[in-house]
Amino acid sequence: MTVTFYAQPQNISATGFYFTDEASYREKINSITDDYGDKVEEFEIQFINGFVLDSKLAQAINPTQYNIIAMMDAMATWTEEQKLKVVIAVHEGGARFDITADDPDDIEIDLYPDMTLKDLAYQFVDEGLFGDIPKHLTNYIDYDAIADDLRHDYDEVSICGDSYVYRLA
Repeated sequence: MTVTFYAQPQNISATGFYFTDEASYREKINSITDDYGDKVEEFEIQFINGFVLDSKLAQAINPTQYNIIAMMDAMATWTEEQKLKVVIAVHEGGARFDITADDPDDIEIDLYPDMTLKDLAYQFVDEGLFGDIPKHLTNYIDYDAIADDLRHDYDEVSICGDSYVYRLA
């Protein structure tokens, strides 16, 4: 699916334009004039259509004239995991991320797809995070209490219909 943006002029006497790639953006951004023949320089960039995860990325990192080329490149080349890292870190965790300069792989995040905190509690017990627990005692483990304790360091989020548990470092 092609990602579509709209450049809305700040000048109300000018008409904006749709674009889907860097070439069409660069061609049109420098040719827009208002009703009086004056060159329009300031635009609001709006995400119009594309994959849901790309929409979430645009919500987390507001597209601007400054970062739109980097954003289009990220949407075209980043993996789903890289996009998720940025969306969760920025939108959910409040982290700062400059799409023109920062690398999504530098975000320190533990990401557990298709899990709840209770699922994570089971996984941590199974992995021995709480030490060796004899099999005959596993029925007495309060996984709900462990999940409640995990809430201090981990959070749950649903993105694009998928559930994730995450922890930002």
